[in-house]
Amino acid sequence: MKILIVGAGQVGYFLCERLSMEGHEVTLIDRRAERLRMAQDRLNVMGIAGNGAGAEFLEQGGISDADTFIAVTDQDEVNILACLMASGYNVPTRIARVKSIEYTGRGAILTREKLGIDLLINPQDAVADEIIKIAGRTGAIDAAEFVEGNIQFLGYRIGPESPLCDITLRELGEIRGMYRFVITAITRGGKTIIPRGDDEIRAGDSIFIFAHKNDLPAIQYMLKIEESKPSSRRKQRVFILGGGRIGFLVARQLEKKNFDVRLVERDEARCEELSAKFKKTMVIQAEGNDIRTLLEEGVGSADVFIAVTENDETNILCSLLCKQHGAKRTVSLVNQQELLSLAPTLGIDACVSPRISAAGAILKYVRRGEIISLSTIEGSNAEVIELKVKNNTSCNKPLKDLFFPDGAIIGAIVHENHFEIATGETKLQMGDRVVIFALPGSLPQVERFFA
Repeated sequence: MKILIVGAGQVGYFLCERLSMEGHEVTLIDRRAERLRMAQDRLNVMGIAGNGAGAEFLEQGGISDADTFIAVTDQDEVNILACLMASGYNVPTRIARVKSIEYTGRGAILTREKLGIDLLINPQDAVADEIIKIAGRTGAIDAAEFVEGNIQFLGYRIGPESPLCDITLRELGEIRGMYRFVITAITRGGKTIIPRGDDEIRAGDSIFIFAHKNDLPAIQYMLKIEESKPSSRRKQRVFILGGGRIGFLVARQLEKKNFDVRLVERDEARCEELSAKFKKTMVIQAEGNDIRTLLEEGVGSADVFIAVTENDETNILCSLLCKQHGAKRTVSLVNQQELLSLAPTLGIDACVSPRISAAGAILKYVRRGEIISLSTIEGSNAEVIELKVKNNTSCNKPLKDLFFPDGAIIGAIVHENHFEIATGETKLQMGDRVVIFALPGSLPQVERFFA
């Protein structure tokens, strides 16, 4: 597939990396020559320096033959204009990143239908959705749902006190008994591996598992993760630092889920505006590092502290400060790639990135067809995909006898009327839906396997 991308920022670079790795012909347009050089030096892409909304540069990029056009610059108007230009060249699929709610909010005058754009993706909306999923999963550092929410994909960080520490996957398979789940990946020292029987789980690792939603309480019991259940005494308490759009969206959804939500914002006018929009959420005017005020408001007994200001350092430092004073879990919004990998080593339980969230939503749309759903995994630079079995050559054979692509593993299978966590003896059937963990570069082989 020929793909033309406008914008060599974090989202554009990430998309180029993933799509070129899958064998697509990718061309990148950006005004900044230094960013283009970096992308061309590191990735298999062609770069063109110029205005992504200019016909001259679009034609240099081969827009007449492009299958997909993606505009992800930092300017909404440039992205929309570029997509309108692509429409004039009859590009089949047109995608734009927009940060303004004027284009994506309820009651927007210029909708994607009116603009002739197939997908308008707002990074703030995408990252808010991801934070909500993580906040609702006790102990998880990453979370995704598949098969209408029945199959859960979750990431957990392994501490020295974990019962899984220093045991191999083969030993785990022998003792887990009632615990129906499969460990699909282990992240250690910035690298992700598909584990085999002799691989050992160590302190500091992050493990990623597939499980049915009904089995999560038993799995958390095995992991010694204390479930924070609503009780007659109090609801789950969540503190959110930052009253911008992301903080507002997260607070609104968690309020609907019956959490005790407390939103911290330093600007008085914004606090008054937010207070008028909520029914139950408590809005607190304070700085994120004003720990005395936060302790008085109950942050010491918070089940989750979520920091979503526009400053990465503020989010990380305030999260660590509140955790030191009793908050059970912390979730931080982090934009910088360097800090994204550093924050977990400091003690942040989960980090989320607008870049990854937006790129994941775009990838899901670009690959629609055979792939039913897709989630980009923050902590492992990998993806989880759900697709349908159509290839009868892989059917009715135990998974252990199939030559499945390296760098990928089947985690769960949905037969016609029941779910199954995959084992070596599991057999695929025509029409099954399978959920697969795949490292970068292995997705094309997985798609060919099921083609």
